Amino acid sequence: MKIEAIRHQAGSVVARSTLIYDGATAERRPLLLVSSNWLGMTYESTQRAAKLAGSKYIVLLADMYGEGKAAATSAEIVDRANALRADVAERRRRMAAALEALISASQERGIGDLSCKAAVGFCFGGGNVLELARDGADLSAAICVHGDLSTNQPANAGDIKASVFVLHGAADPVVTKAARDAFEGEMTAAGAKWQMMTFGKALHSFSEEETNVPGISQFEPGIATQTYKMIDDYLAGALAGLL
Repeated sequence: MKIEAIRHQAGSVVARSTLIYDGATAERRPLLLVSSNWLGMTYESTQRAAKLAGSKYIVLLADMYGEGKAAATSAEIVDRANALRADVAERRRRMAAALEALISASQERGIGDLSCKAAVGFCFGGGNVLELARDGADLSAAICVHGDLSTNQPANAGDIKASVFVLHGAADPVVTKAARDAFEGEMTAAGAKWQMMTFGKALHSFSEEETNVPGISQFEPGIATQTYKMIDDYLAGALAGLL
């Protein structure tokens, strides 16, 4: 698996995103933009992105904080993530720039099928992916895994081109059922193609081993395995124009 640093401008920061692909596969593959949880560019997020890439996709793990940073303290994590949550325009600019960096890098290397593009995000990254979709990005699919669902700039009718898939924990105390209901209303009003899978009793971050916090987030191995299978199936269907 090839892992390359890609420097690019992303809104107000210079990003150091990570391009990941199987160099032994000669055929052009769909492009998959991946956005990590609020910890940033960590070892764990890179491993998840590589797992998603496999031999099927050209992946770019998007650097949202600049210079490939990973948050070091709880206060730093909250400050960085909340600053972008509050500034939706900047959040969308950084995601759009990451998508453009993925397209450019794939084109330069002759490895990507530029007609097939999708995005997957986890937690904070799931919210990033949804903001990219709300902004009208040219994506076949936007997948949000236990992510932010709320926004202060909801989509208008016709804004969303991507087919949207949300996987969420029914007992998530971070993004509650009220937020899920509001999101469903937003997607329906916008005329989006969307689906939501809710896992009973699951808390926040059920697919991430490193983010356990008692009563808030809990890794669930079985649900995590199912989640990756569902991501793979949904991507295949959306990229084939079936969803």
